[in-house]
Amino acid sequence: MAQDSAWVAVSEFVRNPGMVGSAVPASARMVRRMLAPLDWQRISILVEYGPGTGRFTFEALERMRRDAVLLAIETGERFVKTLRQRCDDRRLIVVQGTAQDVNRHLAEHGLGEADCILTGLPFSTLEPGDAEAIMRETVRAMSPCGTLAAYQMRTAIRPLLRRHFASLRESYEWRNIPPCHLYWATGKRQ
Repeated sequence: MAQDSAWVAVSEFVRNPGMVGSAVPASARMVRRMLAPLDWQRISILVEYGPGTGRFTFEALERMRRDAVLLAIETGERFVKTLRQRCDDRRLIVVQGTAQDVNRHLAEHGLGEADCILTGLPFSTLEPGDAEAIMRETVRAMSPCGTLAAYQMRTAIRPLLRRHFASLRESYEWRNIPPCHLYWATGKRQ
């Protein structure tokens, strides 16, 4: 099954490189570093933008409370199908759609504000207006004490995070292909 997932990741990257951050799944070390600072006991609603084959999704589910929900929003039909086939955890809701519609997706599933939004969307390849719109909707979707956790190959997201959040913590993971910038933003600005 892991080989099937890897093949889906590579084929989706080749088909649409601007929307898929990388053809190579994140390293286990990077996933652990990205998820470690999050307060899992406080997270009842987690939203993931672009779960792909579920590398972060499955690790997040391992850490989440039994009564929590993970709403995974994915544009790629093959990724959606693969993720649904690989996971029957009742806490996971996989929708095909865009991050810009996060508030609609939350409402359609009867969910309130997100305690955490996790994203690997490649903000460096998005049109500036689209990136701003996604960030605006993200802030609207989050609880006042929510965290936006982002892993990025480039730093294009940094000015958006600084504009929309009061506090930003950064790190860098060299042991990943490609190496990634890690961000945790809190204190959303209205």
